[in-house]
Amino acid sequence: MSAVSEDLALALELADLADSITLPRFRAADLVVETKPDLTPVTEADTAVERAVRERLAQARPGDAVIGEEYGDSGGAGGGRRWIIDPIDGTKNYVRGIPVWGTLLALQERDQAAIGVVSAPALGRRWWASAGAGAFGADGLSEEPRRLRVSAVRALEDAQLCISGFDGWEQDGGLERLLGLARRCWRTRGFGDFWTYMMIAEGVAEVGCEAVVSLWDLAAPQVIVEEAGGTFTDLAGVRTAAGGDALATNGLLHEQALALVGR
Repeated sequence: MSAVSEDLALALELADLADSITLPRFRAADLVVETKPDLTPVTEADTAVERAVRERLAQARPGDAVIGEEYGDSGGAGGGRRWIIDPIDGTKNYVRGIPVWGTLLALQERDQAAIGVVSAPALGRRWWASAGAGAFGADGLSEEPRRLRVSAVRALEDAQLCISGFDGWEQDGGLERLLGLARRCWRTRGFGDFWTYMMIAEGVAEVGCEAVVSLWDLAAPQVIVEEAGGTFTDLAGVRTAAGGDALATNGLLHEQALALVGR
């Protein structure tokens, strides 16, 4: 087994571990929810997942750095390898009993995306990719995982745009840019969070963008979108998951979308 496939196998194992924690506590009447300093919610499941994943990584990859939403950065990695954890992407959905949430796990090597896994157990869905080896998804509808490919839509007028909401766009003064893009697209839906990017990778949506977002929200989706043939940048057009905002497309529409919504 190659080093890359060993890392992917570990990432999938970590996703299984996360699912074993998050799913039993989903819609639990006694779920403990607290408010973080930034006024966003965090549940006992968020913190439990990140602790468990960090403990397993300390055993399996003791030389690697780890950064996560709940417990921050463990420090630099001597080998330039860093695991990135979002224990529950979509915590507000999780708290409200909406099944659109998932665990996001990524591995970067020298700041380059290497592996991404997104697991959404309440939806019965999982997506994964490793650099140079393609992107795949499993949904329980077929026995074998399927290879993911972005769509071939070439006109914004035929494209589906996915957004998480208006809040971030209002905060940074970009709401009119977003509305300009939305007016050009065939259809706009607020699926939000990780699912936006997974639908682009699956070829059922063409454009997704967020104005305020963090590295752990984007690192895993970036690998999956790119390995499915799409393009993933920040709103300045830089290929990165660390820009604080994001634009993902099927690639064919990226420059058109960036011209309307970019900074």
